[in-house]
Amino acid sequence: MLRLTLKSPLKPPLISSLFLLNPSFFTTTNLAVNHREPPPSATGKSRILSFFLQNHTKGSTNHLQQNPCFKNLIFELNSLEIEGIVEKLSVGNTESALEFFFLLRNDYGFKHSRVSYIVIAHILAKKQRFRALKFHLQYLVQQEGSGSAHSICELLSSRFQKWDSNHVVWDMLASAYSWCQMVNDALYVFAKMKDSNIHASIITYNNLLYSLRHTDNIWDVYDDIKASGINPSKYTNSIVIDGLCKQFLMQKAVDFLRETECRESGPCVVAFNTLMSSSCKMGSIDVAKSFFCMMFKCGLHPNVYSYNILIHGLSVAGAMEEALEFTDDMKKHGLEPNQVTYNVLAKGFHLLGMMNGVWKFVNEMLHKGIDPDIFTYTMLICGYYNDEGIKLKEETGVHASDISDTMLLSSLCKSGRLDEALNLFHEIESSGHKPDPIMYSILISGLCKQGLVEMAFQLYNDMLCCKRILPNIVAHRSILKSFCERGYICEARVLFDAFINCDLMDDVVLGNIMIDGYAKLGDIGEAVQVYQLITGKGIMPTIVTFNSLIYGFCKARKFDDARNWVDTIYSHGLIPSSRTYTILMDAYGEEGKIEAVFELLEEMKARAIEPTHVTYTVIMKCLCRRRQMHESVRILKGMLPDGFQPDEIFYNTIIKKLCEARDMKGAFRLHKEMAVHKLQPSRVTYNILLNGLCTHGELKNAEELFSTLQDVGLMKCDYTILIKAYCAKGSVDKAVVLFQKMIEKGFEISIRDYSAVINRLCKRNLLAGVKIFLRMMLFHGISVDSQICFVMLKSFNHIRDRNSVFQLSSLMMKCGLDTDYNCG
Repeated sequence: MLRLTLKSPLKPPLISSLFLLNPSFFTTTNLAVNHREPPPSATGKSRILSFFLQNHTKGSTNHLQQNPCFKNLIFELNSLEIEGIVEKLSVGNTESALEFFFLLRNDYGFKHSRVSYIVIAHILAKKQRFRALKFHLQYLVQQEGSGSAHSICELLSSRFQKWDSNHVVWDMLASAYSWCQMVNDALYVFAKMKDSNIHASIITYNNLLYSLRHTDNIWDVYDDIKASGINPSKYTNSIVIDGLCKQFLMQKAVDFLRETECRESGPCVVAFNTLMSSSCKMGSIDVAKSFFCMMFKCGLHPNVYSYNILIHGLSVAGAMEEALEFTDDMKKHGLEPNQVTYNVLAKGFHLLGMMNGVWKFVNEMLHKGIDPDIFTYTMLICGYYNDEGIKLKEETGVHASDISDTMLLSSLCKSGRLDEALNLFHEIESSGHKPDPIMYSILISGLCKQGLVEMAFQLYNDMLCCKRILPNIVAHRSILKSFCERGYICEARVLFDAFINCDLMDDVVLGNIMIDGYAKLGDIGEAVQVYQLITGKGIMPTIVTFNSLIYGFCKARKFDDARNWVDTIYSHGLIPSSRTYTILMDAYGEEGKIEAVFELLEEMKARAIEPTHVTYTVIMKCLCRRRQMHESVRILKGMLPDGFQPDEIFYNTIIKKLCEARDMKGAFRLHKEMAVHKLQPSRVTYNILLNGLCTHGELKNAEELFSTLQDVGLMKCDYTILIKAYCAKGSVDKAVVLFQKMIEKGFEISIRDYSAVINRLCKRNLLAGVKIFLRMMLFHGISVDSQICFVMLKSFNHIRDRNSVFQLSSLMMKCGLDTDYNCG
């Protein structure tokens, strides 16, 4: 086992290989040629300008691309001199300016100045070549990177203020930052546009809105659109609805949809599709179907995508009959199922293990002239991953594609079929196809998720030391995270230090994993040391980093230090999340400091940080610890904001506390209240109620609840709860009957299950029952252990049942168990 090799603490070859590899192995060699920049030369500029104008053909620079004379002239000048040429051409020869700029950038790899980029942007804007302008400015902001908005805006304000197309360039620049997910830069450009009285277009607003759709800032942008006098488009409204759905604010999304019905723009099919998709993802298929019906009421016609959303939701839920009905309805409305439709239906049958159904839709695709894609073939191969699957790969030619092998490997790992994934991996190797880092990372990640960290590390080690293939960031993260989760913190630290020493710390995630690992173990000193190490390397911490540190300090009961880290978050330009405050509240609540919990809640609201379901659940737990349950629930309901919809966890927590307080009527009252809020009690809810009834001796009510649970589906723990209650009450016959039913239902029964029952029976001196369970245990092939025998021997000895003592001692010797027990 690998764990034995980790005692020192990591296998030496890994450490040596990480440190001995040349740094050039990890980074791409810089092939750029460094040229000396001569002093500015008017003669040089004129020669290049003259040469270019004389030798290029309008609309084509092909013959200049390989011209060594022209290339040598270019590299004699620096970017400032080239900038002058671009500006000169832009005055009366704009097409030549564009050709010159892109020839130097694309063919010679010349790095233009910002001024040259902005000049070209103005030319494109003036020619109304907006698509080209979009990609041009995207290229610029990607080259300049995050935080570049300030300097580019200063340049636009100082040098280009009076240019005709300046307002278009400003507008497109804001869009470019939004497209590139540099939201803070985009907001800065918007602010500067307002200062200069330049109005943004609705397209640019929509791009910013889309970038901020996961945050509360979405409303600030939307209000700004309305204040600017621009009418929101249907796409604008769809983005807002999508953002609210992404934040799980479904009710607000529905309210917003109703508001838009009265406006000129009104709702559109895209908005309804978004609501349907989000409902399906949350498992609310009926809600999705109601939105589908609402579309018709609003005079809208669902498109193919609308139908595909519902068909996918129904297929994943196993409701294939209804999914097929919607497919027929789709055809009745003049819409033809597309490749996505057939793949979704095939996936539904694949999930049910009905491969004949999969083939039916593949054949229908072929009959209609729709070519199955890689997803279709991968699904078929996964369904038949045996001789038939291998044959299918060869017949379809999918085997030749590295992408298909990667997809198949990923599919097998996701479905937990790791033996087959490993067989496929070895098959790829033996066929001469060299597995790439992505294949390795998929397999390593799959092994780690299944808890097979030792096997994952062996593969990781083989990849690095034997194959000389550098693991990618996914593999690094998977191994490090698994080490921390399994408690191999020393091994994790050695690996982490190797990453640091080999400059493999590309981002903060590896540091966050390490800090979280130390925090959960309560080793806050090491967590802080890792934080100092990564910040010393110039890696910016994230809110995840600080949340882990705060959790660690709370776990160590250093509350003042934990609160100080909130100020550190602000000093790094970050904003605490709801999780930050929830962690603190939970820690103070554990200490019974309810006043501090409410202070944190007020601080949260003052800083415009919205409490979540988890936050209110933590507050409720704090209130319930006061044992004044009804008062606690009253206070809690009074503080909940309008529109707050309690979730299942919220109710389960209160129900559990009511059960602990022996208020079973209150617990069942809340259970009924869940239905009012359209929440379906889960098996966890019923398990809490059943445990409450059994704990407080209400066995008749427990039996009635147990009987009703037959429809919901019983878990093994439901059986064991009632069996333990029967043992405590001395109802041995009922315990035996229920235990036998548990076995018949196919639940895995271990020695621990027998031990729990026998211990309780021994405590009640119900030794006849003990003998029944002992015989049942031996009948089902489960060997007795010393602990159970000693408990029984003690009970038999207590009532002076000498015959049973000697029989059991004899059984222990036959089973090879230690009989060193004082029988008195």
